[in-house]
Amino acid sequence: MKTNIKYLLVMLLLAGLKGFAQDYKAQIAGHRKQYMADFLEDKNSPLKKDDLQFLRFYDADSTYKVTAKAEFILNAPTFIMPVFVGNGSDYVKYALLKMVVKGKPIELTVYRSIALAKVAGLSDYLFLPFTDETNGKGTYGGGRYIDLREKDFKDNTVIIDFNKAYNPYCAFSAGYACPKPPGENQLPVAIEAGEKMYAGKPGH
Repeated sequence: MKTNIKYLLVMLLLAGLKGFAQDYKAQIAGHRKQYMADFLEDKNSPLKKDDLQFLRFYDADSTYKVTAKAEFILNAPTFIMPVFVGNGSDYVKYALLKMVVKGKPIELTVYRSIALAKVAGLSDYLFLPFTDETNGKGTYGGGRYIDLREKDFKDNTVIIDFNKAYNPYCAFSAGYACPKPPGENQLPVAIEAGEKMYAGKPGH
């Protein structure tokens, strides 16, 4: 009887994990569907409807969704975050994030755009650009971005989901002033999650 109970408990656990994985994949699929729809709504978008078929993503992997401890940076000085082409924009450091990804401890800095902080509805917008060991191989060479909001931070923690990492517009076409991830956000690990390198012809 004990063996049967143990077997049933294991099966229930596995069923629960399978259900969680399916729900998570559906959640990420919905997020990516909206991500693609946003290209068609933005008048400055580098992509048209026919280009969306060339977007590529890693399979959803919940192990790349992690809880990070946040150390808020008070009275941070303004600095100019460089861009790939053109003039940079003013930013301030918002928080230092410490987390463990695939068993490896990493740190990332989150930034606030001075310009967006003055725009109604976007004043709590936060920016997390990063580079990792997949750049130039499986992902865009210039790095990727993750969007956050102040409300995402709770009790000095924040959920970072690398499955939602996306490419800057510069990955699709020239002529955009895309922020270049600062050196302090260069990760010595491969983040095999989120958006991959664009498979279409740049500029089209």
